[in-house]
Amino acid sequence: MTTFADLLAAQVRRDPGRPFLTFYDVTTGERTELSLTTYANWVAKAAGLLEDELGLDHEDVLLLDLPSHWLGPVFLGAAWSVGLEVAFPGGTSTPDAVVCGPDGLDTWGPRAGTLPVVASALHPLGLRFTDPLPGGVHDLGVEIWGQPDAYAGLNPPGPSEPDWEAAATGSLLADGGRLLSTQNPASPPGICVLTEPLARSGSLVLVVGADDDRLESVATDERVTARHL
Repeated sequence: MTTFADLLAAQVRRDPGRPFLTFYDVTTGERTELSLTTYANWVAKAAGLLEDELGLDHEDVLLLDLPSHWLGPVFLGAAWSVGLEVAFPGGTSTPDAVVCGPDGLDTWGPRAGTLPVVASALHPLGLRFTDPLPGGVHDLGVEIWGQPDAYAGLNPPGPSEPDWEAAATGSLLADGGRLLSTQNPASPPGICVLTEPLARSGSLVLVVGADDDRLESVATDERVTARHL
């Protein structure tokens, strides 16, 4: 299997404007859609932030403490592009850096003096927090915009990426399909809802806060071909 970065780059070259990730938050009314090109740009910016600003390198551990949101797939892709190990809350790995949402600030904010912590307000378009953050915490909505739209990597990973390869091997989706999911991609059971659509030249429709009727409506509107709920 090729690397995550190589596969994403190949798909961008083949069909750059194809929708890859569509995110619905029914509670807030948000609908965010990322084409392959837009997703790749966000991954590149996040990878640059992790490597250039936080100083992370191969085999460092990035802990993702994010709810189900379109930024989860972005930081998964960024971590794999840099060659980092991805960890999640409740695991046994000791993190070298953390990316969290607002709900993680009480946990990670006090550790920002000794551990790089990046927080996102989870606003549409990745906007900054409106209130001050704890000292030492990096505001994603401020710092990510200065990163380039392409990531070359000082020391890019080789073809062996165990967590990416394992997660991309499955049978959720046929080639070119569109997957509807309520699973959090930034979680051990949810990684596959990102990796399988990419590996199979498909796309993901990620939905938060929907009842059964709303899920059916989204499925119809988005022309989904498979579900992982």
